[in-house]
Amino acid sequence: MGRAFEFRKERKFKRWGNMSRVFTRIGKELSIAAKAGGPDPDNNPRLRAVIQNARSENMPKENIERAIKRATEKDHNDYKEVVYEGYGPHGVAFIIETATDNPTRTVANIRSYFSKYHGSLGTSGSVEFMFEHKCVFKIKEVPGLDLEELELELIDSGGEEVFAEEGEILIYGAFESYGSIQKFIEERKYEIISAGFERIPTGELKELPPDQKVEIEKLSEKFEEDDDVQNVYTNMR
Repeated sequence: MGRAFEFRKERKFKRWGNMSRVFTRIGKELSIAAKAGGPDPDNNPRLRAVIQNARSENMPKENIERAIKRATEKDHNDYKEVVYEGYGPHGVAFIIETATDNPTRTVANIRSYFSKYHGSLGTSGSVEFMFEHKCVFKIKEVPGLDLEELELELIDSGGEEVFAEEGEILIYGAFESYGSIQKFIEERKYEIISAGFERIPTGELKELPPDQKVEIEKLSEKFEEDDDVQNVYTNMR
C-alpha cells in the first residue's frame, strides 16, 4: 500500500461537531462550486460531486437547492477559499483550509488560535511543501471488482492508489486529476459516495508523547469549531 493508505490508517477522522456545522460547511462548498462552474450539475462535474457529498451526509434537498441558488444571487457575499499555514506547539505543522466571506475576520481568528496555544501563523508556502495535495473519491464497493486491475486502469486518468475500506473503495490521485478521475468513475457507472481533496504529509509523521499530543488536538479542535474553517491537517502521528 502507498502513502495515502498509510495516512488514512494513521489519521483520526472525526465527524464535524454537529449536523448544523456539517450543513454549513457543505453549503459553502455547494455555493463555491456553483459560482465557479454554474448551477446546473449536469454541466458542472464539481457541483455534481459536492451534491453527492451532501446527500451522503443526509443534507435535505431544500438546503442543497438553497445553497446553489445563493451562488447566483447578486447580493450574495462570495466565499473565498483561503489556505493558512503555520506551526503549533512542539513544531507540528498545520494547514487550515477556509471558505470565508470576510478574510480579515478569518485571519485574525486563525492567528489568535495559534497564539493561544503557543504556535505561530506562517507565511504562504511555509509548510505547504510538507504536504501533497490529493483528490480522493469514495465509491460504493462493486462485487468482484479487482482493485489491482482498477488501479492500473486509472493510471491514465491520474489515479495513484486504490484500496478498500469498510465496504467502500477509495481512489486517490493527483490534485489536478480530479476531473479526469471523476469522468472515469462516472463513465463506468460506479456510485460515488463522496469526493474531495486531502493533504497528505510527505515526510515522517511527528511522534509526540501523550501530554503534548493533547495540546495539538485542542488546537485542532479550536480551528474546527470556527465556522470559516473547512479542513485542518497536521503532520502529527
